[in-house]
Amino acid sequence: MKELASVHDYLLSVSDVGDWEGEEEYVTDTFNAVVHAVWQALPEDMAAEQIDELMPMLWQQLGRDTVLLDADEDELIGWAIGFVQQQIDEGASDEQDAADDDQPDDFIDDNTDDNND
Repeated sequence: MKELASVHDYLLSVSDVGDWEGEEEYVTDTFNAVVHAVWQALPEDMAAEQIDELMPMLWQQLGRDTVLLDADEDELIGWAIGFVQQQIDEGASDEQDAADDDQPDDFIDDNTDDNND
C-alpha cells in the first residue's frame, strides 16, 4: 500500500543529480516537483514494492539528458504521470500474461458447451 512508502525516499538532493553545469539546484527542484506530482497521482492501493520499482524510473528517464532544463515543469509533470500510468498498465498486462502462461495448454473451460445441442 502507498501508505507504507514515503515520497521522501525518492526525492533527490543537489549532490544526487550530478553535474548540470551550474544548474544542479534548478534540476533538483524541478525533478522533486515532478516526483511530488507523480506521488499524488499514484493509486492509494498501490503496493509499496511496485512504487519502489516505478519511482526510480523517473530519474532514469529524465536525468539522462537536458529535458529537465528545456521543458517547463507542467510539461514534465504531464509526461511523468503519463509515463508512470503506462508502466502501471503494462505491469498489469504482464501480470495477466504471466497468469495466462501458468495455465496448462490442455486446460478445458468447464463453462463452454462444445456439444452445440
